[in-house]
Parts: sequence; C-alpha cells; structure tokens
Amino acid sequence: MKNGNVPLDGDALKIESEDLPLFGNFPHIKQLMGGRELIHNEKRYVLWLVGISPSEIHKNSKVVERVRLCRDNRLKMKDKGTQKLAETPTTFRDTNNPEKYIALPMVSSENRKYIPMAYLNSDVIPTNQIQTIPDATLYHFGVLTSRVHMAWVRTVAGRLETRYRYSKDIVYNNFVWPSVNEKQKSKIESTAKKILEAREKFPDSSLADLYDPLTMPEELLKAHRENDAAVCEAYGFSKDISEEEIVSALMSLYERFSNS
Repeated sequence: MKNGNVPLDGDALKIESEDLPLFGNFPHIKQLMGGRELIHNEKRYVLWLVGISPSEIHKNSKVVERVRLCRDNRLKMKDKGTQKLAETPTTFRDTNNPEKYIALPMVSSENRKYIPMAYLNSDVIPTNQIQTIPDATLYHFGVLTSRVHMAWVRTVAGRLETRYRYSKDIVYNNFVWPSVNEKQKSKIESTAKKILEAREKFPDSSLADLYDPLTMPEELLKAHRENDAAVCEAYGFSKDISEEEIVSALMSLYERFSNS
C-alpha cells in the first residue's frame, strides 16, 4: 500500500469541472481522485504534465498560466522544501500514476459496514487523501472489503472525530492475510467480482449511496455476505464467527508472525 500524491500546488494544477472547457482540447488532463471524490463520485481534474515537452505546454496559454501560478504559490510557502519545488511547477510533489490499483479512502464514516473502495486505472490520479495498492488483484479486493478486515480496522484504526482513519502503517501493514490454496483464492476472486458487478447495476449511485446502511441494495449486501463467507473460510473461521472472535484470532496470528 502506498499513499497517493501530495500536490503542494496551491490548487494551481487542479481543475474544477466548471473550468474544464477553458482548456479546450488539451490532451494531458486526467481525473483527480481524493477521498471525497471517490466516495461521493464528485468530478475534479488535474493537469498531468509528467514527461510532457515544454513546447506542448506552451501551445495552451491557460496551461502556462496555471503552471506559472503553481510556481508562484510554492515560492510564497514558508517551507523551504516546498519553495524548492517551485523549480518544477509542472507537476505535483509526487508523480505516482499506477496502471491499475485499488483506491481506499483515508477517512471513512464509522456507520458503514464496509469501507468503500474501488478499482481505478492510470486515467485517474490519486491524491494523498486515498491509499493505493498498485497491481492489486480481485483476491486482494475481496479480502480487504470483507468483515474480517473491517473487524481489524474497527479495532486498530485511528479516528478523525468518530470516522475511521485508515493508515497503511498501522492498519494495512499489520494485517495478517490468510494462507490460501488456489481453490480458496479463486473463490474469493469470484465473490469479489460479484461485489463489483452488483455495484454496476446502479451506475447513478455513488459509493456513499451504495454503502449507506439505509439504502445499501440487497444485491450488493448479498454479494458482500458471500464474500465474507469465502474470506472467513480461507482463514478457517466459521461463517457465523463474532467480530470479537475475529479480532482475537487475528491478534494471535499477528503475534505468531511477528515473533517468528
């Protein structure tokens, strides 16, 4: 798991939906995804100029204007490291752009049964408000969106007010994955795929809509329950195991692996 990109641009390289037409048909604009955009399906964009030639940048006066603004914003900041970034005003501080990845919001409501996460590709740039898992498979998605992983999150994650604050160092890196055979792995991949297929039946709904306990569709809830059962089976847990028992078992596994 990796953090998304830290911009440090003073919003100069970011583009709101209503401003998109100002840039004409400039080809180097990608969707920008932070936690709020991911969960609420809000659209924002970014000038993604990594590896783009100066001559191509200069063809669009609005792009040049934004690059100049990014430089000026950085020079005004107090941090010396950020001021140094004024030498490279065409890019965010970080330039991670994985081909495909799981995106997981850093902050999520405690009222949701599952933290909403999604598969994204290189057309979408992650900010530091989401965590990313590059090249993750359906198997990884299935385990992370299971009640087993959520029991771990509810126990060890920090809080922002009452919301979960997901940390790669505290939550993800200390989570013990199951030792699976090919049959178990394939089953989790299948149930994870069903979750994504259930979501696709509601293209007008955001992840916030889909994972609201009041409005979560029956098809999606059923798919999650099947996935929960497959993940529990992979750990050797009974399908009706309590959350307290899950946490106790995961802690035992953690102690065993950390002392080995």
